[in-house]
Amino acid sequence: MGADRLQPPYRNTCRLVDRVHNRRTSDLLDAVAPHITELTVNIFDADLTLWDREVALLLRDHTMVRDMAERILGNAVMYVVGSIENPDVHLGVGKLVDIGVHQLILDTPVWWGICRLYNGGRYKHHAPFVQRRGDGLCLRTGDFLKSRGWAIDEELWSIDGANCSPCDDKVPDSH
Repeated sequence: MGADRLQPPYRNTCRLVDRVHNRRTSDLLDAVAPHITELTVNIFDADLTLWDREVALLLRDHTMVRDMAERILGNAVMYVVGSIENPDVHLGVGKLVDIGVHQLILDTPVWWGICRLYNGGRYKHHAPFVQRRGDGLCLRTGDFLKSRGWAIDEELWSIDGANCSPCDDKVPDSH
C-alpha cells in the first residue's frame, strides 16, 4: 500500500511541530531515508515513508489506534532529536513515549540513519537502568522540550508524572 493512500483525516494533527524551527516530526524522520544504508530492502519494501513505516510497526506490535501511534512516535522523535541537539542536558521519557523511542532504536537501520543525520554519525547508545526513576525527570524533559519550541503532547508527558524512564546521566553519548 502506497504512502499516498495512508492519509486519514486526522493525520496532520498528529504530526507535531517544533514551533521555533518549524520542523514537523514526520519530516524529521522522513529526512533520515537517504542516510539508511543497511537492509534497505527491508526498510523500503512496502513503499512507505519512514514515518508511515514506524507507525505501522507500532500498530503491529502494540494494541493502539493510529492516532495514538502517531502521538507516541511524534513525541519520541522530539525527544530523540532534542537529546541529540542538547547533549549536555539530561532528558528522559515516560512509559508511553518510551514505546516510540524503543521503536526507533529497534529498527536499527533507521536508528543508524538517525545517528548519521542528526548525531554527526556517532552512535547514540541506549543502556537504561532496571529501576524507573521517580525524580520528575519526565516532567522536566517535557518542560525543556517546550522551552525549545516543541509542541509536546502534554497528556503523554504528564501521564507518568514523576515516574520516568530509567536512563543514566551518561550524556552526551547516550539517552
